[in-house]
Amino acid sequence: MVAMIQKRGLRDFDWLLAILAIGIVCFGTIQIRYAQPTENFWVKQLIGLGIAIVAMLAIAFNDYRKLLNIAPAFYVFGLLLLLIVLIPGIGLKINGQRAWIRVPGIGQFQPSEFVKVTTAMMLARYFGKHRTSVLTLKELAIGGLILGLPIALILLEHDVGQVLTYFPILIVVLFLSAIRMRFVVAAIVLGVLMLPFAYWVGVKTHLVKNYQQERINVILDPEKADRRGFGYNTWQSILTVGEGGLLGADNSSGHSQSSLKFLPEPHTDFIFAVTAGSTGFVGCIIVLLAYVLLLSRLITGAKRAPDRMGMLVIMATVGGVTCQIFINVGMALGILPVIGVPLPLMSAGLASLIATFIAIGFAMSVQLRRFVN
Repeated sequence: MVAMIQKRGLRDFDWLLAILAIGIVCFGTIQIRYAQPTENFWVKQLIGLGIAIVAMLAIAFNDYRKLLNIAPAFYVFGLLLLLIVLIPGIGLKINGQRAWIRVPGIGQFQPSEFVKVTTAMMLARYFGKHRTSVLTLKELAIGGLILGLPIALILLEHDVGQVLTYFPILIVVLFLSAIRMRFVVAAIVLGVLMLPFAYWVGVKTHLVKNYQQERINVILDPEKADRRGFGYNTWQSILTVGEGGLLGADNSSGHSQSSLKFLPEPHTDFIFAVTAGSTGFVGCIIVLLAYVLLLSRLITGAKRAPDRMGMLVIMATVGGVTCQIFINVGMALGILPVIGVPLPLMSAGLASLIATFIAIGFAMSVQLRRFVN
């Protein structure tokens, strides 16, 4: 690897992107430690960071085109992982979702986070070929099938939140692959019209569970929400955000919402609320600016990509990460239902952390090969 680094030249390595990603993780680890001072989640996060950095460098200093050429193998492997999760006795069932595999010495691993990367690879490989015409209906159907297989398996895990983070990956790839605008307009109109109907059908057929309906009702009519029942998570998150004020609350005595165990899952789903409580409005703005800068670096890398495959795999990552940030922050502020979507790089979680760094590794690989034919 050292020889490869010398060959490519350290000047072509995107140091700012790496520093931003590692910096966000380190800041998130501090917040995890603040949220759960009696647990060792922050230690596991640092171990995960070490593994993630190695994975990122391994991808960055390998030719992304060779990796994307064998994307079908990675894609099938990802589907097999999703199938293994569904096997009782192997897949762990937590909060009604069978979505994790126990890894000895490390803890729980969520394959659906990793499969996001393999799905993006597969879509980039299929739509990344040189084209002189707009997408056909056949190509749209195949793209839908590539996305639909992992989504179907994740739905069997009852992890709706994870499913929602997959759609932006395909949407971004299609938008950048010369899709006809009438298809885009038709999809938007159809989605707006069908969403209420789909929700009604889900309620009548019990596909949308009672607790999911209540979480949506909490957002639609918060004044009538049961703050000790289904509205508890959202209400506690709002209180935690509010106690931070402008510069953060002085919780040296350990009497914060999270440290007193009022805020559920403070190290994962509500890490942004914890950040708001400890660093205030200013701290939240700094975190969001760091994310904006990271995403802008990724977009810059996509613009410099030597081919369509490289551009699409980076932009698919941008779409997925942006969606996760929007949903997680929305949950913390009480403007979106609680659906268990982690905040990339900041929430505790080995699979999410490693998957994000692998995706960043692809962006770096593209950057290192932008002058190579």
